[in-house]
Amino acid sequence: MQEKLLETIERFDTIIICRHVRPDPDAFGSQLGLAELIRENTTKMVYTVGEDERSLSFLATMDEVDTETFKDALVIICDTANRGRIDEERYALAKETFKVDHHPEIDDYADASWVDTSYSSTSEMITRWFEETAKPNGWKMNQTSARVLYAGIVGDTGRFRHPNTTEHTFRAAGVLMEQGIDLPELFRNLYRKPLPLLRLEGELLRTVSLSEYGVAAIRVSDEQLKQYEVTVNESSALVNAISDLEGLLTWGMFVEQEDGTYRVRLRSKGPIVNTIAEKHNGGGHPLAAGASANSKEEIDTIIAELNEAAKQFNPKTQ
Repeated sequence: MQEKLLETIERFDTIIICRHVRPDPDAFGSQLGLAELIRENTTKMVYTVGEDERSLSFLATMDEVDTETFKDALVIICDTANRGRIDEERYALAKETFKVDHHPEIDDYADASWVDTSYSSTSEMITRWFEETAKPNGWKMNQTSARVLYAGIVGDTGRFRHPNTTEHTFRAAGVLMEQGIDLPELFRNLYRKPLPLLRLEGELLRTVSLSEYGVAAIRVSDEQLKQYEVTVNESSALVNAISDLEGLLTWGMFVEQEDGTYRVRLRSKGPIVNTIAEKHNGGGHPLAAGASANSKEEIDTIIAELNEAAKQFNPKTQ
């Protein structure tokens, strides 16, 4: 599929690259990193589309593309397991579509797919694709591409701390570092927290409790977001605020949106949580997933399911 991706890119003059809604660093990194690689090595028209994310604006901003442009284009969708999460409905108008993703397969929505869950991130996939397929065909990587791809790998591995980090991940990071990335600048921007966000974090930490099975829940109300002038997207920076809590096994963050529904982020140190997310209009990785809840009662259900998963967890069987 790596060779097929290169062959498909070579057949089109116009390429539009998409990713999932509410982008994280890996969504941005894989989308923008691939786009920059194509721009650097071809004369093709390349666009990146989707909603801009204020917290990631230091990496890049998206392009405006008219509907007619989609009709003769190749659309590549990065880091997106199911069609409902693609942040561009017009992808379906494309002449051809190609999916590149490291999440477990949910929807087979593209004409061609390269899906491999052994990678830490889609950004690592793009880096390995460059090194193993594009580079032998004469392609070069510039610092702009390396910077965003490195950000994507760092984001999805939790700064190389998560169990999805492998020796291949470090090799990919090494390839990117050869381009002279300014790591202090990148980390400053990736992990900066404005004062209102820190104040909200402090309030949330005061209310955290731990169940007998090692489960914790962080609840953020719409009123709190407005009080501290923090957006729903910006609140995602707090999902790992309790990750070093002694005795913690799995946790959920439940952020109320203006319409009264809740954005759900699930994290784990062992129990599988993506199967729980799938029951609540979500999905993701075994130890990191996202979902949604329509009410406080559904939040209680998810917390009960997390407790049951933690109760049944036996590391010897994993």
